[in-house]
Amino acid sequence: MDLGVQIEPQFGFAFDELVAIANDAERAGFTRYWVSDHFFLDPDSMATSCFEAWTLLAALAVRTRSIRIGSMVTAQSYRNPALLAKIAAGVDVMSGGRLEFGLGAGWKDFEYRAYGYEFPSAADRVTQMNECLEICTRMWSEDRATYRGKHYRIDDALCAPKPVQRPLPVWIGGKMPRVMRSAARSAHWFNLGGGVGARGPEAVAAAMRQLDEICRAVKRDPKTLGRSVFLGCTVGADRKRADELVTQVVAERGSDGASWLAARPGYIAGAPQEALARLRAFGRIGIAHVNLQLQPFGTEREQIAALAEIAPALR
Repeated sequence: MDLGVQIEPQFGFAFDELVAIANDAERAGFTRYWVSDHFFLDPDSMATSCFEAWTLLAALAVRTRSIRIGSMVTAQSYRNPALLAKIAAGVDVMSGGRLEFGLGAGWKDFEYRAYGYEFPSAADRVTQMNECLEICTRMWSEDRATYRGKHYRIDDALCAPKPVQRPLPVWIGGKMPRVMRSAARSAHWFNLGGGVGARGPEAVAAAMRQLDEICRAVKRDPKTLGRSVFLGCTVGADRKRADELVTQVVAERGSDGASWLAARPGYIAGAPQEALARLRAFGRIGIAHVNLQLQPFGTEREQIAALAEIAPALR
């Protein structure tokens, strides 16, 4: 198992801070640095900074050296699929072949409305995601690509330069069966999100068994699809500091630490060795990558320093 760090730019991070977190994660032995794909936090947001995901990834491509970078996950309907293919190919080239291409169906309806995007049904959004991925993979591999789907089409589309990586690693994220089917058919990795990880290893194991069944149904060996899970995390250099940080997290939610954590048996909290034990429980059920959202926001660098103690042991 290895570790990634998930950053949510809509919470107001400064650019230099985003770069510093990425470089800290790189030095600490994290393998991947993920950013979410959003435009603003919530309907009440006013002046909170939020860097657009692919602009940020392009900057990170030249401000980091070895850590892999990606969006977990790109909302497919925010960009024309052919343009997204071009953007991703360019970022892969600029990073020297370190891009992880994460794709999802999109969900944040008020962002769609604010920016003038149509917000189709969930079923249509998944179909659009599948068509988007088909267009991207064709443009990355063919001299000129043509595709006509229900929602999207391209005619003799050119993508130059091509990605450095052949193939470019594709991740699909979500929790619903139809999204799992998309991953089983077309992705290299599936990232389980939607709060399932917070329910603990047993809930994740059940989802992985469902994913296995879906893989077999589409004639794919389940072992060939990488497994990842999204987990919340609050780790301190020692237990005292971890407890202080947890208190900050739950205070923002109007709860107390013990009951809040009890309702989230999969949440990673405590000193580094406690975190190691919790993470290994996910490794035992076949999770090869854990994507950590470090809370409270603003303590990412401190927690990455604490997790540096255990990252080599996991790998």
